[in-house]
Amino acid sequence: MGTQPRSRSKLGMDVLMWVSHTERPLHVDELCHALGVEGSTDLDIRNIPTIETLLACSLGLVTVEKSSSTVRLVHYTLQEYLSYCPNFFLKPHSMIAEVCLTYLNFRQVRGFSPALRSVPPTAPFVEYASCHWGTHARRETTENVKALALKLLDGYDKHISSKLVLMHGVRAEERPFDGEDTPRGFTGLHGGAYLGSPEIIVALLETNKWDVGARDFHGHTAISWAARRGHEEVVRILLERSEVNPNTPDTEYGRVPLSWAAGSGHQGVVRTLLGRGDTNPDIPDTKYGRTPLSWAAGNGHEGIVKILLERNDLNPEKVDKSRKSPLYRAVANEHQSVVRVLLERGRVNHDTAETVFGRTLLLWAAERGHEGVVKILLERNDVDPNKAGYGRKTALWLAANNGHVVVVRMLLEQKDVNVNQADTWNRTPLSRAAENGHEGVVRMLLGRDGVSVDEPDSSRGTPLLRAVENGHLGIVMVLLERPSANPNTLSTKYGRTLVSWAARNGHEVIVKTLLTRTMSIPACPTPSTAEPHSSGLPKMGMRGS
Repeated sequence: MGTQPRSRSKLGMDVLMWVSHTERPLHVDELCHALGVEGSTDLDIRNIPTIETLLACSLGLVTVEKSSSTVRLVHYTLQEYLSYCPNFFLKPHSMIAEVCLTYLNFRQVRGFSPALRSVPPTAPFVEYASCHWGTHARRETTENVKALALKLLDGYDKHISSKLVLMHGVRAEERPFDGEDTPRGFTGLHGGAYLGSPEIIVALLETNKWDVGARDFHGHTAISWAARRGHEEVVRILLERSEVNPNTPDTEYGRVPLSWAAGSGHQGVVRTLLGRGDTNPDIPDTKYGRTPLSWAAGNGHEGIVKILLERNDLNPEKVDKSRKSPLYRAVANEHQSVVRVLLERGRVNHDTAETVFGRTLLLWAAERGHEGVVKILLERNDVDPNKAGYGRKTALWLAANNGHVVVVRMLLEQKDVNVNQADTWNRTPLSRAAENGHEGVVRMLLGRDGVSVDEPDSSRGTPLLRAVENGHLGIVMVLLERPSANPNTLSTKYGRTLVSWAARNGHEVIVKTLLTRTMSIPACPTPSTAEPHSSGLPKMGMRGS
């Protein structure tokens, strides 16, 4: 680039800096507007370069992705090269942050209504600048960046960027603006804590303009936002203020800062909050009744679970409003490492039933096919694999019902497991596996000594009948392989033969299979009990009424 005029050479270097350092690929119009920022009053469209000019100045090192209209480097190796040369650009992040803040402070942008939900086409760079200036400022902050940030944050709840940043960073299901056109009460201090630059937070606090305990439109305090976003140093700075109460919940969910940090996996913030002596580690939120431990366990944050369990003033078995414990949350979401930690260190009862459905943790894990969790629980000598829950359903019953082959195998390896333990309707694990078409489970159960093959359920249906009714040919053939199997045997349900049931439900291949087996086997006597409202067998391939 040394052979180009200086202005074009600088523009080419600026293009490389932006393309290689932004948080996401910029659209063509975004990059053009960013590189057109000059001065500090308003955007002059005469300064906005065309994409053709930018591509020419970059000497072919950048290109436009046609499918997305975004600008990128021509090859990933160039990105690697620029990453290996940190001094190639002088303070790129502070330069980007300064451009973003300058753009947001333009009169035209400040004049946009904060009630808008999308970026006006005349200012396409507003969205990136709003959502990412804080990220760049956290990496590099200059005095000019701080000054521009203070200018933006003064009256922040009336600036369009405050709404854009929340729409970008808050989950849609939380409906951050449900019934609200503007982020009322989301002050500059809230915004600074949300975006997380320690230097800017210090500068904001020095102005003494804001109440550090003030709540915004959702009842969040500044420290709540900082904890939720994982800004450890900002949390530390705020905790040094005596008027900051770490146990203040927000009014939307009733969650304290520790709860947000624990649920989001911000381990450093959790340690920082607990380092202040008056932080209560066991406060449940008011909406769900979940403690910080419950949120950490349910989201699989093993390190935070360990930190919280070090506290003696914490109840690891405290259940939430759904009567679910932290251990249950870890089991339900298959967080194996957290399950181990809680069982080893947490003073918890692995056999506690979930009170709504009366299922132990082993039952939940078996039903959902969580193999690792089942293995952990079965390794304990005090786990009863035959303990049943609602409807007298055992872990083997639930695993067989849902076709979880590996879980069934692990349970069958338990010498004391009852392979024939039936539910309230006398349906055995074999019956459920046969009815639901889980052939691998059926084969596994048949390989176990003592399995009851012909036991009818409360509706007088055997495993073979259930497989025939539902058209599971593979299972029918497996069950017919038994030496004692007789396809002419009357079904105990309405006294009909298996062929009759297969024909009734239109399973032609199964009918042919059964008829082939009956050729050398004497037929059964005529049934004495007819199916209600039935006048004989329907035609082959036709489903009866």
